[in-house]
Amino acid sequence: MTATTAAREMNKGNTWAATVLTLFPEMFPGPLGQSLAGKALKNGIWRLETVDIRGFARDKHRSVDDAPFGGGPGMVMRADVLAKAVDHVRAEPAGNRTDEGEKTGPVIYLSPRGRRLDQALARELAERDGLVLICGRFEGVDERALEGRGIEEVSVGDYVLSGGETAALVLLDAVVRLLPGVIGDGAALDEESFAQGLLEYPQYTRPQVWEGREVPAVLTSGHHEKIRAWRLARAEELTRARRPDLWERYLRATKSRG
Repeated sequence: MTATTAAREMNKGNTWAATVLTLFPEMFPGPLGQSLAGKALKNGIWRLETVDIRGFARDKHRSVDDAPFGGGPGMVMRADVLAKAVDHVRAEPAGNRTDEGEKTGPVIYLSPRGRRLDQALARELAERDGLVLICGRFEGVDERALEGRGIEEVSVGDYVLSGGETAALVLLDAVVRLLPGVIGDGAALDEESFAQGLLEYPQYTRPQVWEGREVPAVLTSGHHEKIRAWRLARAEELTRARRPDLWERYLRATKSRG
């Protein structure tokens, strides 16, 4: 049984819950309300709740940010406001939380400083009861809120976004598709890019000849062992050429497995 399959078996019978703290609740579910994720949401395989951070502001203007100490451009989300929102989520009962303790899962702030989102992390999060995502805006959030509430940080890549909402959608899509019942053919998950530490091999379908280009003969041979060998070889070739970082990691993992 692969790690992905084990995660799917472990999560059976649970409703995986995502809570998103944001200044723009209307951005959700967005694309997650469509296709497989949307169908799974409708069928109760996972739940999505949005919490408006502005609802925890302390003044009549519902202010959530202020100028940074030490000067500089932009504004910073206030620690007192964000901490109240996090405390509210952790204290609120939900469908899959019990008296044994909080079942919100990890509280994650989408940040360029965080652990890079990859398939291994997506699998880890799919095995949890759910998670809480904090979507930042402005120049970031007051560091004391992250420290005071033990908030983890995760990055979806080395680039700048206008806010954490887009990053949250990316992370949720990567995780939700791993939940049991979301993708009908669970074995398909084990064949995807990164599932084995490699980029995915090339795919082909009908017509067998298109604009003079033929499907590789091995794929129509019916010889399953040769097909598997061809796919592995192509996946290794593509990974070595396009993602040297992944290739080195794959070689180390292969060596450690003997």
